[in-house]
Amino acid sequence: MTQHSSKPTITAFETSPDRGRGLARDMRVRWALEEVGQPYDVRLVSFAAMKQPEHLSRNPFGQIPTYEEGELVLFESGSIILHIAERHPGLLPAAADTRARAITWMFAAVSTIEPIIIERQVAILNEGNEAWTKQRLPMIEHRIRARLGQLSQHLGDAEWLDGAFSAGDLMMVTVLRRMPGSGLVEEHANLAAYVARGEARPAYQRAFAAQLAVFEASSAS
Repeated sequence: MTQHSSKPTITAFETSPDRGRGLARDMRVRWALEEVGQPYDVRLVSFAAMKQPEHLSRNPFGQIPTYEEGELVLFESGSIILHIAERHPGLLPAAADTRARAITWMFAAVSTIEPIIIERQVAILNEGNEAWTKQRLPMIEHRIRARLGQLSQHLGDAEWLDGAFSAGDLMMVTVLRRMPGSGLVEEHANLAAYVARGEARPAYQRAFAAQLAVFEASSAS
């Protein structure tokens, strides 16, 4: 794995809907790039621009983030982070089996944990006025609690999911952060401490500051 000399470009919200709280998925990519010490450029896009042909040529679903490095264009935060981790030291272990497990945790974050968290978010933000939401929300949160209980049991008193910090932890921490104020993660002291350890990493702090600066600049204009 070698450090690339050319700076990649990522896309991010011009006006982030999370009001600078680091919940948008470009935060994951920023964090990964900061962890490996790779400078990067950011192209800010508006909600309208995300649905235009220029951006759709990068992501056919009209979402962020995207990643451009030379002729390579990627979308999907998990794919982008795996690409970064495979090309720079610091996010994946060298040993083949440990490396495979770290990648497995990346998939677990976005395939097993995140979907039910997003379901809760959609129920609250997009369907909050619907009559069925009051009935659905407890069921969704029951499923979240079941998954978080399993994750908590696996983590135990370990610092990270499988040995040293990896891209798997980076993905999992950003996923667990997507329920601010819910108290669900905090029901497990070890998961709350796990998230806090991720947020305390200097690379995370740099990425968060960069993402927050975009929001503050858009709010001031």
